[in-house]
Amino acid sequence: MTGHVTTPTAALADELPGWVTLLRAPNPGPMTLDGTNTWLLRAPGRAEAIVIDPGPADEGHLARIAGHGPIAAVLITHGHPDHTAGSARLAELLGGVEVRAVDPAHTITAAPLGPPHGAVLELAGLRIEPLPVPGHTADSVCFLVSHGDEQVLLTGDTILGRGTTVVAHPDGNLGDYLASLERLTAYQGVTALPGHGPALADCGAAARYYLAHRRARLDQVRAAVAAGDRTAAEVVARVYADVDRSLWWAAEWSVRAQLEHLGVPTGESGAGEPRLDQP
Repeated sequence: MTGHVTTPTAALADELPGWVTLLRAPNPGPMTLDGTNTWLLRAPGRAEAIVIDPGPADEGHLARIAGHGPIAAVLITHGHPDHTAGSARLAELLGGVEVRAVDPAHTITAAPLGPPHGAVLELAGLRIEPLPVPGHTADSVCFLVSHGDEQVLLTGDTILGRGTTVVAHPDGNLGDYLASLERLTAYQGVTALPGHGPALADCGAAARYYLAHRRARLDQVRAAVAAGDRTAAEVVARVYADVDRSLWWAAEWSVRAQLEHLGVPTGESGAGEPRLDQP
């Protein structure tokens, strides 16, 4: 449970509803897995579709999304550039379509999601319920989308299709993330459509795995602190020794969040802004 997780944390979805289409961006990497997942949702019999996460500012990818128009709205799971850098250009290609996110900085020609605008959305024949899930980032949100008796949960980077995600300290917060995962355990049997990696058959099962993994990592960090480690780099070298060193910079974000959660002073400054390939 405490080793570096690179496999799916729940069974893969055998099939998706016919109204769900995956358009994967061509930005694979250690942190983006196969690339950013742009999800296109079009209710049966409806002309307009909904786009979740435009992805990077890749002209070919954005043209491919626009080719599936008309689009009623674009929704954002969180503000990292690998999910949002293409938003403005996509809105332009689609003639000014609204882009909605929790953070006003990533919202275009529309009200932000969240209080007092957090009510269920009825868009293009779909019922879309925004679920605030801060932790990976402060502005993270999942979307529970329903059509008839079918449901899917768009999880962004809160739950990935393969492996686990980082808590992007200082914007991310481990206490918030654990609470968000607790909330997502309620969605047992609901298909998770993640921001990276394959779709999972059971969001609740994945959330339970993530919780157990995070708690086990916290125990390891406690042990590292008891052994005398104080800086994030020292803890990473001990706790994440099984992780490729090229990813230690990302592990340091999570460790900073873990140390903050445990109330361990490090005297270190913040970890800086997220990189473009950071989920």
